[in-house]
Amino acid sequence: MALPAPNLDDRRFQHLVDDAKRFIQQRCPEWTDHNVSDPGVTLIEAFAQMTDELLYRLNRVPEKNYLAFLDLIGVRLFPPTAARADLTFWLAAPQAETVLLRAGTEAGTVRTETEEAIVFATASDLAIVPCELVGLRVHPADGPAVDRTDQVWDGRDVPCFADPPAVGDALLLGLDSAVPSCAVVLRLESRVQGIGVDPRQPPLRWEAWNGAGWVECDVDRDSTGGLNRPGDVVLHVPAGHTASTVGGQRAGWLRCRLVAAEPGQPFYSASPTIRAASAFTIGGTVAAVHAETVVGELLGESAGVPGQRFRVLRPPVIPDDEPFVVEVSDGTGWQEWTEVDAFGGTGPDERCVTVDRTVGEVAFGPAVREPDGTLRRYGAVPRTGARLRVRRYRTGGGRRGNVARGTISMLRSSVPYVSRVENREAAAGGVDGESVQSARQRGPVQLRAQDRAVTARDYELIAGEAVPAAARIRCLPAGGGADAGGVRVLVVPEAVPDLGDRLRFEQLIPPDDMLAAVAEHLDARRPIGVRLAVEPPFYQGVTVAARLTARPGTAVERLRTAAVDALYGYLNPLRGGPDGSGWPFGRPVQSGEIFGVLQQLPGVALVEEVLLFTADPVSGRRGAATTRIALDPHALVFSYEHQVRVEER
Repeated sequence: MALPAPNLDDRRFQHLVDDAKRFIQQRCPEWTDHNVSDPGVTLIEAFAQMTDELLYRLNRVPEKNYLAFLDLIGVRLFPPTAARADLTFWLAAPQAETVLLRAGTEAGTVRTETEEAIVFATASDLAIVPCELVGLRVHPADGPAVDRTDQVWDGRDVPCFADPPAVGDALLLGLDSAVPSCAVVLRLESRVQGIGVDPRQPPLRWEAWNGAGWVECDVDRDSTGGLNRPGDVVLHVPAGHTASTVGGQRAGWLRCRLVAAEPGQPFYSASPTIRAASAFTIGGTVAAVHAETVVGELLGESAGVPGQRFRVLRPPVIPDDEPFVVEVSDGTGWQEWTEVDAFGGTGPDERCVTVDRTVGEVAFGPAVREPDGTLRRYGAVPRTGARLRVRRYRTGGGRRGNVARGTISMLRSSVPYVSRVENREAAAGGVDGESVQSARQRGPVQLRAQDRAVTARDYELIAGEAVPAAARIRCLPAGGGADAGGVRVLVVPEAVPDLGDRLRFEQLIPPDDMLAAVAEHLDARRPIGVRLAVEPPFYQGVTVAARLTARPGTAVERLRTAAVDALYGYLNPLRGGPDGSGWPFGRPVQSGEIFGVLQQLPGVALVEEVLLFTADPVSGRRGAATTRIALDPHALVFSYEHQVRVEER
């Protein structure tokens, strides 16, 4: 598809004639005969014709020629990508049989008066497998494992850990079957024995066995206070959970393990006990995508000539996990024609197509006349009258699908036994299609780089092509944060903040597959001998403590909330900073600019005091108060628990 070109002047012949006649009425009202028979009107039409020709030529320069040149060198608009989210489907009650949710099950956000619902469809089948508890074993860190199943069935108190508890002690619970991607409820009857631990922050880690090792489970809810009182522990079991044999008993094993306490976190002085335990499955989690799948769409019939082009009915065609395949009927069945990037390296008998995903255009190989007069075909040509269809493609996508966590709550497909659905994390990865302005800026760099990463800007541009879902990419050349002969590429993923522009630290860590995609893409394009490191940036946590005076009549609590939101919005690595495009790499944080951010809020009479503290986003430890926090060239700022006090005048 050619890049869309602007129309510099859309007036045509008749528009010019009409404008001239209106001008005559103003300047020469005595001229009343405006019919085509009047000689003056003939002159007007002659000049209008010449002006129309000038406008025609004007519309070919200069921006139009520029875009035509970009189209000539192969610059194409990037298509949108679809946001992805993990959806958790909760059952109304435990079921005795497996509940199967087919791929394509739809859920979406709440439809409002001004916005349509944003719909997500599951990308694979989800089996919610029932389970029950069949075994319980105590594994001290130092000492032999003990099977405590019979004691629990008899209702006797069973210590969960050694006496005294030590880091590495574990409690193993065996399920009668593996429950990959399921939400499991462990119902435990305990009594207060684990003295000294904080029930809100116990030093416990729940894990599941995946056949190769123990993988951490997400804890949705723990009402036992660290195994100290009767309650439920709701675990989201990872997808790799599998059955294995431990101590002669085969089961799907879960483990509760004691871990080292963080600074300020109390540890167990005595082991908690369990006198009764049970387990059941209450839900499951599956990946979903903000896109609609189209299957078996007919493109048309082949004319039997090279260079044929067809368009799908519902563009754009967004990137998918499965390859784009065109099927061509040969009279007895369907032949597969696969997608290639270009026809330059294809032979005359290769069944291949190219796809312009932005407009959904499918192109078959052309024929080119060589200097000696022969005709060379690039790619095979479907026979005359052959029917063409696309096996499968996805359409949709865009930034609109990056919804916050908890917003996907409406079931759009009827699923038996399922009561509700939710996304426990924000959807991410949705990117709008590339604009013409962005393509104009990318074109000269692409022409200069020729798909080779040499300068820091080349690395950033090529890495952005590999992962459009990345919010920011920064390349540090040798001597600028990387070792001699090495290049560091820092990747910041796109993230959807919670209410009040609050980002969680784990949202800013790019997933492993994103880093791997960037590394693989750059590795094929870097100069020989250059060492490449692709990693997240360093995030410097910053806590602002501010004291404000409110104007008379201002709601104090509302002003405090607005001030905290302003701090989270300004000290934001994605959308903060002076220009709102993200905090600049290496820019220091100074109390003076924080004064300015707070002072401009409505209702603020005076900013009395601003103190800055360095903070560790993982441990929560803070440094001493200061008025300036310096950042390394490879560092970004991260807002951590700002504190604002508002006083009435």
